[in-house]
This record gives sequence, structure tokens and C-alpha cells, in this order.
Amino acid sequence: MIITYYDDMKLTIFGASGRTGRLVVAQALERGDAVTAVLRRPATDADPRLTVHVVRDLSDTAALRAAIEGADAVLSAIGPRSRKDAPVAGPATRHILTAEPGRLVVISAAPVEPPPADDGFLSRRIALPLVGRILRPVYDDLREMEAALRASSAAWTALRPPTLTDRAATGRYRTRIGGSVPRGFTVSRGDLAAGMLDCLGRPETIREAVGIAG
Repeated sequence: MIITYYDDMKLTIFGASGRTGRLVVAQALERGDAVTAVLRRPATDADPRLTVHVVRDLSDTAALRAAIEGADAVLSAIGPRSRKDAPVAGPATRHILTAEPGRLVVISAAPVEPPPADDGFLSRRIALPLVGRILRPVYDDLREMEAALRASSAAWTALRPPTLTDRAATGRYRTRIGGSVPRGFTVSRGDLAAGMLDCLGRPETIREAVGIAG
């Protein structure tokens, strides 16, 4: 299923109340999209342009199908905030897949796979292996998520950022299809949100992990 990004898309966004999810919602609304935010509880301060769909339990497939009905694409910013939260992304993505989204974009992480051979020595041999060991439950969760995506028939894309920052979006992020961006140590949440939306206009990212970095 190939969908090219166009004006006034209908998007369903999971994890819409999180630090990255809020930015995905804001940027999608700014682009003129019709956005449905999937939340666990009603929001009292939601943007009036936003449709809120309450799904209290992601195992409720009927509720998920209702949330994504008519959507051109589904984006998920659900993920573990720390090692204590995992597993989160894997179970959530498996539930979303049961609702049979056509186009699905999710957030993974750079350390899910070994660093690219053209990355710097410190990154390949010290930084990423160390982070991978410390946060192993987080990355195991994301590996489980990516395995579920590969086993599905969905037109998915998994963005793999390095360390996320709260700095302002720059619009100058880099991507690499199939692997992490060499010497890419950080990316802002705003640029990650933009990258997720931009993937909808990049059919070459379908069924691919895509590295993203500032």
C-alpha cells in the first residue's frame, strides 16, 4: 500500500499526549490534516481542530478499528520512557496491527541494531554498546516491536532516532534507510515528529527501518 503525502490527510495518532506525540499532532494540524488523537482518557484542553478518540485498553480491537476507520495513515509515538516502563512499544504495536492499519509509522531507536560500519570508533565500540547494555529492556521491547512489524502485512516504517532532545525543530534532519545515521548522536523531538510525517510522502521508506538524526 503506497500512500503519498498530500494536503488534508486523515491521520490517527497514538501516544498523542506524550512529549513527541504532542508535536506530531501539532505539526499535522499545522499542515492541514484531519487528526484523530487516541487517548486513554478524555482531554479537557484539546485543540478544537482535533478529534479525540478514547481507547482505554489497546487490547480492545473493536475500539482500535473505530479509531483508525477512514484514516489514510496511523502514526504511533508509544514507547517506553525508561527501562522500568518496558515492554510498551511491542505490545502496543501488536494491538494496533490487529486493527489492520494500511500505513503505519512508529518510533524505534538507533541502538536496536548494531551501529553502521562507517560510524565513528567511539560510537561503534563504546557509546552505543554501553547504552545498549544499560537500557537493554527498552531496546528488547523495540526489537519485539520491529519483529511484529516485519511479520505483518502493513505498510510500516520504523524511525530509529538516537538520543532525543527538547530543542526546537530545525528542519535539517538526516535519514538513512535501513540503518542508523553515522555520527548522529541526537535529534530534536520536533525533527523526529517532522520525519514521521515526511515518511508518508516517501514510498521508499515502506517496510523499512529508517535512521534519523540531527
